[in-house]
Amino acid sequence: MTKDKTRGFLQFKRTLPKKRAVEERLQDSKEIYYPFPEEYLIQQSSRCMDCGVPFCHAGCPLGNKIPEWNDLVFKERWQEAYHKLASTNNFPEFTGRICPAPCEAACVLGINDDPVTIEQIEKEIIEHAFDAGWVVPATPEVRTGKRVAVVGSGPAGLACAAQLNEAGHAVTVFERDDKPGGLLQYGIPDFKLEKSVVARRVALMEAAGIVFKTGVRVGEDISVEELMAFDAVVLCVGATQARDVGAPGRDLEGIHLAWDYLWQQNKRVASESFDVPAIDAADKNVIVIGGGDTGSDCVGTANRQGAKSVIQFELLPTPPEDRPAHQPWPYYPMVLRTSSSHEEGADRKWSVLTTNFKGDNGKLTHLTTVNVEMEKDATGRMVLNEMEGTKKQWPVDLVVLAVGYTGPEKAGLLDKLDVVLTDRGNIDTTDGYATSVPGVFAAGDGRRGQSLVVWAISEGREAAAAADAYLMEESRLPQKGEGDIPFIR
Repeated sequence: MTKDKTRGFLQFKRTLPKKRAVEERLQDSKEIYYPFPEEYLIQQSSRCMDCGVPFCHAGCPLGNKIPEWNDLVFKERWQEAYHKLASTNNFPEFTGRICPAPCEAACVLGINDDPVTIEQIEKEIIEHAFDAGWVVPATPEVRTGKRVAVVGSGPAGLACAAQLNEAGHAVTVFERDDKPGGLLQYGIPDFKLEKSVVARRVALMEAAGIVFKTGVRVGEDISVEELMAFDAVVLCVGATQARDVGAPGRDLEGIHLAWDYLWQQNKRVASESFDVPAIDAADKNVIVIGGGDTGSDCVGTANRQGAKSVIQFELLPTPPEDRPAHQPWPYYPMVLRTSSSHEEGADRKWSVLTTNFKGDNGKLTHLTTVNVEMEKDATGRMVLNEMEGTKKQWPVDLVVLAVGYTGPEKAGLLDKLDVVLTDRGNIDTTDGYATSVPGVFAAGDGRRGQSLVVWAISEGREAAAAADAYLMEESRLPQKGEGDIPFIR
């Protein structure tokens, strides 16, 4: 084992855990990676150069103190590494598994070599801490007597609730689904994030005094008046209004939104029942429309369900393999990424626009596409132009629409609260995360638009500090990159 950290980045190449064989992992919904030997992890931590200006800090929306905990891992001071990591990130077990790691894109070593395996080290620190029994309920010593409602239990809601509870407030989290977790519980497949990981964290939060009320639609099952009886409210409702494809034939049987598809599969894997018709890719020709992470999750799900074939369409052109000139280091580059789901089998098509769906007796049988190219119009705006002679018909039994989300759902709670929305349909807030309704704050995708889990956690923390300051005139909750010592009022 190396003891020379000054040459680690020269001595060792970037290494990640080995994946289970495709044939094996398609037979279950478990995480796909084998355990990573500690010796290799310490070697990887030695690659961190402890830069004078650590750009990885800026790359991380949470301001994680990455070189500090990398160095502590190298020195095998695991408990200190855990405390350093947990001081800025409530849920490293989530980000260590599903974050696209913008910190790694900003790693100085990445200028002329492969970046440090920051995300993997993060995951190993928190799992080491759980195994050692260091992760315990963060119960405040003193309660303030203030009651706060958090609406939504996705990553933003969980982070917000955790911070407000540490500040001493009595926190109740309302979730409309059967279990807490939101996107983490029902939108991300188990092969990326096993739900036992979510349940483990929720149990800790409950033990710390946070109350979760599931199966509750705020604005329907409880009134807005009951909600506003709390001393403060934080809306962490997510961006759950799915973008659709308005092509002719959209109403045919066999066309489904990605959320509905993934939600069902997560319920199925957890042996939970649902009262809607089943969506199953077994022995079907499947086309996933949308080339992002959600589309990739649908590809992996279809393969595990035994699809006959899986094709994935993306409207945009094929990304470059290397950083484009307009996205230099340390910016997060839009380059070609191949996920584990793609490795399991998918024919990816780029610059493809779906123009219509066709079927027999109300059931989908084919769809038609045309290739497109993007050009600037006279105003400088990018527009899509259909390419002549590229029309094509595809046989298909199941289409999954993974083309993103347009913002939070307006009907119900937001309409009844009468909060002001932005031009893009998101919840409008001030710099302090306050909405137009006094005492009501907002965080996460419902405020900023569809984004990353790591951004949701960051926003949840920031909104908690804003709500705490509203309740107590000032807040000592840590801001981005702050907080070596867990806060207790």
